[in-house]
Amino acid sequence: MNPEQLADAIKAALAAAVDAGELHVTIPDEITLDRPRSREHGDYATPVALKLAKGAGRPPREIAEVLARRVADIAGISRVEVAGPGFLNITLDTAAAGALVGAVVAAGAGYGAGASYAGRMVNLEFVSANPTGPVHIGGARWAAVGDALGRILSAQGAAVTREYYFNDAGAQIDRFARSLLAAARNQPAPDDGYSGDYIADIAAAVVAQRPDAPELPDAEATEVFRVIGVNRMFDEIKQTLHAFRTDFDVYFHEDSLHASGAVRAAVERIKASGHLYAADGAWWLRSTDYGDDKDRVVIKSDGDPAYIAGDLAYFLDKRARGFDLCIYMLGADHHGYISRLKAAAAALGDDPAAVEVLIGQMVNLVRDGEPVRMSKRAGTVIALDDLIDALGVDAARYALIRYSVDTTLDLDLDLWTRQTNDNPVFYVQYAHARLASLARNAADLGIELTSDYDPALLDTERESQLIALLAAYPQVLTAAAELREPHRVARYLEDLASGYHKFYDSVRVLPMGDEEAGPATISRLWLCRATQQVLANGLAVLGVSAPERM
Repeated sequence: MNPEQLADAIKAALAAAVDAGELHVTIPDEITLDRPRSREHGDYATPVALKLAKGAGRPPREIAEVLARRVADIAGISRVEVAGPGFLNITLDTAAAGALVGAVVAAGAGYGAGASYAGRMVNLEFVSANPTGPVHIGGARWAAVGDALGRILSAQGAAVTREYYFNDAGAQIDRFARSLLAAARNQPAPDDGYSGDYIADIAAAVVAQRPDAPELPDAEATEVFRVIGVNRMFDEIKQTLHAFRTDFDVYFHEDSLHASGAVRAAVERIKASGHLYAADGAWWLRSTDYGDDKDRVVIKSDGDPAYIAGDLAYFLDKRARGFDLCIYMLGADHHGYISRLKAAAAALGDDPAAVEVLIGQMVNLVRDGEPVRMSKRAGTVIALDDLIDALGVDAARYALIRYSVDTTLDLDLDLWTRQTNDNPVFYVQYAHARLASLARNAADLGIELTSDYDPALLDTERESQLIALLAAYPQVLTAAAELREPHRVARYLEDLASGYHKFYDSVRVLPMGDEEAGPATISRLWLCRATQQVLANGLAVLGVSAPERM
């Protein structure tokens, strides 16, 4: 019995109690089912009686006791207990619990998917590094986490567009161009410019394309290095992200907002709404009216638009493209953008809930207990390329996703390169490879996964625990989507790998010597196939490979 079947059975039990006059309640559209932390409390728990109590005008325990008697009569349920203020703890019988294994195998790569975001159009903007240097390790964290979140939301039915906001306007681009020109002329970098071997590399590439560029007048030369250099840098960024298994559906150019007049139109729209006011020669957004800590300059005293002017136009553009949820994933130094962007949405007459800002904290690399500080090519920062070289894509992605983005992350290079079980990604991948090896061994013995397996034979404690872990996966995915926390999937996979290793060490799956494969062997092979499938599904959600040999 899977969670959907159990929820339908509980609805039927409620309907029967209503028809019999035992309860006077409105049957809810959805029945919430949770997995108890301890299996002593059953396979599932539901708070449905607590939710119905207010409308029924009865204590929740009374409702729970009536419902418990009805649910206990459902085929496949071995025990129902009323706990606390009115929770129902439900234990399935062995066959009903084991039947989930067949459902997992039948669903295949689709097991765990849900529909909680069906019909939602989500714009997921992440990384969006300035095209003035390689993606640094902070951007690498969002590359991994953002891509995983996109996969998770898609698995819940959302139509997700991954978007990279290309900051190709502003002073930083001018500094980048001047830095390239200085390198091409063998001059020191400007005081406010960029350094690192990558500057010399890109400058050389520009010169290879335009040999005359360094000899042009300063203004003309700077423009050549700006156009060619930015494109070259951005191509490198795309290549690095692709190698990291992070690709985008849309690369949105900030400069297009200015060139098209969208920024000017957004400013005029908000002026007309009365949410801008003039002071000290500038135009200010009344963002404090919407929870911001201070009003923000939109048009500076010199007449140029401030950065938030582009944010206004960009938000309007996203909404015009049909997105009902715009998620911005920003670095630790952008905390003020949470209230700022919500205030901008409200001032434009839109729903602030359409804006969601996630803030990621810093990442540090550690080796031999000491911080790793320098990247020669990127200058004073550690680049994503360096991380890939040090750890490989699988370990780098898993390590960055495994922890909540709310916390500063210290990545121990020694730990994440070990081929041992204390390396979390190795531990999970090894479980998958071990299962693949088991399947090959079964095939070599001529044992087939017949469709008439008996789920009632999966009756040992380790088997029951492993089945319970498999059943929890859809709920883990739903929670990861709702809370925007892909790390929940990684931690779940480690629990599942642990559950499998414990099962394998205590329950013999394949026959030995002259033994023949019996019904228990087939049932256990089904359980192993289901476990391998869920491990593969979870790793795919994280963008990490599921090797069949290690």
